[in-house]
Amino acid sequence: MVTLVVIAIGAFMTTYTVRFTETAVITRAGERVATVEEPGLKFKVPLIDRVTTYDKRVRLLQTRSVTQQTADESQIIIEAFATWRVSEPYEFYKRFRNAGDSPEEQFEAASDILRSTLMSAMSETANYRIDELFHTESGGTKLPELEERIANAVRRGAGGEQTIGAFGIEVTMVGINRVLLPEDTTNKVIERMGANRDRLAQEIESQGQAEATAILARAESDVEKIRTFAQRRASEIIARGEAEAAEYLAAQGVNEDLAVFLQEIEFMKDSMAKKFTLVMPSTTFGMGLFSPSSLEGLASGESPVRAPSGGIRSWPGEGQLGTRVGGNSDE
Repeated sequence: MVTLVVIAIGAFMTTYTVRFTETAVITRAGERVATVEEPGLKFKVPLIDRVTTYDKRVRLLQTRSVTQQTADESQIIIEAFATWRVSEPYEFYKRFRNAGDSPEEQFEAASDILRSTLMSAMSETANYRIDELFHTESGGTKLPELEERIANAVRRGAGGEQTIGAFGIEVTMVGINRVLLPEDTTNKVIERMGANRDRLAQEIESQGQAEATAILARAESDVEKIRTFAQRRASEIIARGEAEAAEYLAAQGVNEDLAVFLQEIEFMKDSMAKKFTLVMPSTTFGMGLFSPSSLEGLASGESPVRAPSGGIRSWPGEGQLGTRVGGNSDE
C-alpha cells in the first residue's frame, strides 16, 4: 500500500497532462525549457521544472458603458467588446507571471490591460459625425469602419509604445455591441433624419418633374412630327386628286354631252340606292335613259347622251359618227 502511494506521488510529481485546448510552458529557474502544444501525458523533472498551462481558446472581454463625443460635438454612450487569445504562451508568461502563479490570475491581469486599452481606443468615435454612424440608407453607416479603427488602436497598445502582440496576446475581433443616445442627442438625430427625408423627397420630386418635362417635350416633338407628316401626306393626296380631277374636268370640257350623261348616271345611282316608287316624265333630267326610244340609237361601243330636245343621241366611238334621236342635228 505504501508502495502504491509512493508510486502515485512520484507519478504526480514527474508527469503532467496537456489538453487539446491548452498550451503548456515549461520553465526552469524562470527560463523557458519548452513550450508544449501537443495534447497528452508528458513528463517533467520533479521539483525543478515548473509547468504552466494556458487555455488557447478565444476569450471574451466586455467594457462598461462609456460616454464619447462625436466630431459634431454630440454625446453618445457606447459599449464595446473584444475577443482575444494567448498567441505566444511564453511571452504571455513573462509579462503576467508577477500577477500570480495560477493562469486564472494571469488572465485576469491581461483582461484588465486589454479593457483599459479598449476603453482608451473608443475615443476614435471623435473622428465621426453622428449622421455618419447612424445613417438611414442601407450600407451608409460607418460603424464597421469605427470598429476597425478601434481594433487597430487596441492592437497598437496604450500610447503606441508597446503593442498588445508583444504581450503574447492576439486580438481577434473588436466590436460595438450597444449604443445609447442621450435625450438631447436623440432629438438632434430625429431632426437630422427628418431633414434628410425632406431633402430626399425634394430630390425625388425634382427628378420626377424633370422626367415629366422630358416626356412632355418628347410627346410634343412626336405630335409635331406626326402633324407635319399628315399635312405633307394630305397635301400630296390633294395635289394628286386635283391633278386627276383636272384631267376629268378637261375631258368633260371637251365632251359636254358625255359630262351630262355621266351626271345622269350618278343621279340614277344616288336616287335608286333604296327601293322606292317614283313617277316622273321622261323629259326630266336623268329620266331620258328610261325612254323606249333611248335604245333605238344605241350601237355597239356607243354611249347614249340626251339631245337638246329631250331625245337620246349616241356618243360616237373611235372611227364612228354620232347619230341623233329625237333632236335636230348640230351640223
